[in-house]
Amino acid sequence: MATPKTPTIAPAEGKLGVLTVGLGAVSSTLIAGVELAKRNMAEPIGSLTQMGTIRLGKRTDERTPLIKDAVPLTAINDIVFGAWDPFPDDAYTAAVRAGVLESGRHLEPVAEALRQVRPMAAAFDPQYVKRIDGPNVKDHTSKRKMLEGIREDIGRFRDENKTERMVMIWAGSTEIFLENGPAHQDIDSFEAAIDANDPTVAPSMLYAYAALQEGIPFANGAPNLAVDTPVLRDYATANKVPISGKDFKTGQTLLKTVLAPMFKARMLGVAGWYSTNILGNRDGEVLDDPDNFKTKEESKLGVLEGILQPETYPSLYGDMYHKVRINYYPPRGDNKEGWDNIDIFGWLNYPMQMKIDFLCRDSILAAPLALDLVLFSDLAKRAGMGGIQEWLSFYYKSPQVAPGLYPEHDLFIQLTKLKNTLRWMIGEDQITHLGLEYYLDE
Repeated sequence: MATPKTPTIAPAEGKLGVLTVGLGAVSSTLIAGVELAKRNMAEPIGSLTQMGTIRLGKRTDERTPLIKDAVPLTAINDIVFGAWDPFPDDAYTAAVRAGVLESGRHLEPVAEALRQVRPMAAAFDPQYVKRIDGPNVKDHTSKRKMLEGIREDIGRFRDENKTERMVMIWAGSTEIFLENGPAHQDIDSFEAAIDANDPTVAPSMLYAYAALQEGIPFANGAPNLAVDTPVLRDYATANKVPISGKDFKTGQTLLKTVLAPMFKARMLGVAGWYSTNILGNRDGEVLDDPDNFKTKEESKLGVLEGILQPETYPSLYGDMYHKVRINYYPPRGDNKEGWDNIDIFGWLNYPMQMKIDFLCRDSILAAPLALDLVLFSDLAKRAGMGGIQEWLSFYYKSPQVAPGLYPEHDLFIQLTKLKNTLRWMIGEDQITHLGLEYYLDE
């Protein structure tokens, strides 16, 4: 199959509005970091769009510009933020409460900008997130009214901030576990389910649908079903609005997508992989509820099976035992601890072990992913690339793929796919890493 024609990318003119669903630890950390970077007061470490390079051409060409210099991304100075949240705290107060960033170093210098981000009333239903009950919610429970209210909020934000383009990113809590059902198959069924207040239509789906109706790319930082339904996938494709996946790939799962490819590449067996997490932020409190944890568990469990392919390598991975636990531990706050015990075996079935204790900062890892997804989703929209953006799998625990395809979870394959997509978008040759041209006679 021939490579598709290089797209024409509309220029990144004017302001880019970024609407976050949720103004908790991740969103407030993202906003503070971007505002600091705008003022050259901090480096956006962890952001591929801001600090990563891309090789163009042969190794001998020595062309490795920054991605943001090679690809027409929106400048971070042109980003303006808005948010919804069930609590009325502005971004400054939310950041102080979250306790992720040091106030004197990273909040006070941008306090004025943070205080200007005041959350709109959330389309919130405690049926889906039982451990949260905030006062800043829309005063109606009708799903149709919620949807209309979200769209009105979007229009008002667009007018007040004079934005040319927008991106919506879910940075809210994990909802209870839902599966695709009759309401999610086509637009008529979905619309009827909204009017009937069908419980299988969660708030995250209403936000996603509102974004797509407004032509706004949607990125999902939680494992909620949200846009990962046939009806919204088809709607995004038909209307050329980018969508990409769910659940930011940050701590423990990030390590799994690095280590599991190593075991598979060296044909080392895995007998068992036990993972446990402790965290004390709002996310940990929500996940303490079994119905919400089920949603996260499904997202985290699929990674290893997707990489190791036990059906292809039954003697190495067919009997692998994989367990994931998340425990709410308030003293830890946002500083999550992910502990893994991995039982592997090698030559002649001799056993070995690997133990990893990752003392990570959840929002510090998530914020740069959110920034990259905002900028790349906007780029895809300007390039006319609607529907599933599989090249953004790099950022997700649960990437979206076309029906019938398996998702690629290997971090390094994902990065190759991402950079090759960028090369294609700007008319550069793909890099296969074959490298024979350096050794064959001309």
